[in-house]
Amino acid sequence: MSTATHACAEPAPRFVDLLAAEWIKLRSLRSTYWVLALASLVAIAVNVNAVHTDLPYIDHPRPRMPGQPPYSYDPLFHGLGNIASDLMAVAAGSLGAITVFGEYTTGLIRTTFAAVPDRRGVITAKVLLIGGITALAGLVVSAVSFFTINAMLASRHVGLSVTDEGCLRAVLGYAAIVPVCALIGMALGALLRHATASIVSLVMVMFILPMMFGGDRYRWLKEIGTHLPLATVQRLTITPNSTATMGKYAPSVLDSWITMGVWGVAAVVVTVVVVRRRDV
Repeated sequence: MSTATHACAEPAPRFVDLLAAEWIKLRSLRSTYWVLALASLVAIAVNVNAVHTDLPYIDHPRPRMPGQPPYSYDPLFHGLGNIASDLMAVAAGSLGAITVFGEYTTGLIRTTFAAVPDRRGVITAKVLLIGGITALAGLVVSAVSFFTINAMLASRHVGLSVTDEGCLRAVLGYAAIVPVCALIGMALGALLRHATASIVSLVMVMFILPMMFGGDRYRWLKEIGTHLPLATVQRLTITPNSTATMGKYAPSVLDSWITMGVWGVAAVVVTVVVVRRRDV
């Protein structure tokens, strides 16, 4: 009898099956990936428009001020701007949060864990899927923005090549912050399990908290601010020849890469631990 029961038992789901299941869930909610796609298009448009509106000033630069160096246009500062990266941070973070708290608010998480008791496998598949999709979106926004704006600037002889010093790093850093924000959103969604609380907390971490740690007066305050998520991409998009600066106590490039990685890893750990240990 036990042998027959064992023979009829369902085989344990493979990890690829868990990925497929999470993809079906995501694809069934069209609003989620449409929001990410629309945010990506808007972010590219914002970057391209920022450089396009600067073309008259490039063609007719302002007179040199006494005692000041000649004006030098910075394509990365204007073309990989904060507005577009902030937009992608909100879109990716919201997507990450929705994929977690959405299952809790609808009760779908009970069905999921009843079908697949391996909670760690389920949440790992969700993390990989959301991380991969948002990483692709970030890379598209970063690469399309960079190559488009520098093609526009080529005739003005101020454009950059991806092989120029610091440019490849800037493109990769601008892309990498998007999946990191998505993972942070997932962690907040797992912790709070509520739509409003998760999104408000995301906005506070990304935009309100940095306002409390600005300025150069107190070094320890400034260094906390430079280790917040969006500050890392700001540092990574500053090339050695750029006139842009983060002021005193700016982090090194390596420090910013490490900080970005720590935020991503910490978010994954929080998500996995919370989902495994808390009741549904």
